[in-house]
Amino acid sequence: MSRLLTYLTFNGNCREAMTFYHTCFGGEIQFQTIGDSPLGSKLSPQMQQYILQASISTDHFTLMGTDMVGEQGLIQGNAISIWVECNSSSEVYTYYQKLAEKGNAYQPIEQTLSGALLGGLSDKFGKHWLLHCKNDSIQKPRL
Repeated sequence: MSRLLTYLTFNGNCREAMTFYHTCFGGEIQFQTIGDSPLGSKLSPQMQQYILQASISTDHFTLMGTDMVGEQGLIQGNAISIWVECNSSSEVYTYYQKLAEKGNAYQPIEQTLSGALLGGLSDKFGKHWLLHCKNDSIQKPRL
């Protein structure tokens, strides 16, 4: 069976970003540095610290990242968002609050015309996130 994974590229701060996402979503986190690779010993100590590949695996998704940027450099844009289909409204609010820390919460969590919850933000690393919960999963928060 095929799976779709989200793969993020960073410019030297992959470890910091993935550690942050791990505090937001939990799961198992793994890092492989360039120094861990077969070519690592041929590179400078500074280059050896960069992340070749990182991953966070939860029961529901895998998020991957790297510091390996192509020759054109890292180009941040708004053409791609990471859609997180949440299981409950409390998940939407929890993830939104954590990801918005030092970010830009440009679309508050609102109920859509279909009755679902949807909120959008850019995190402190410039990555765009959309948090969604279908209307059949929405549970009103206890006050």
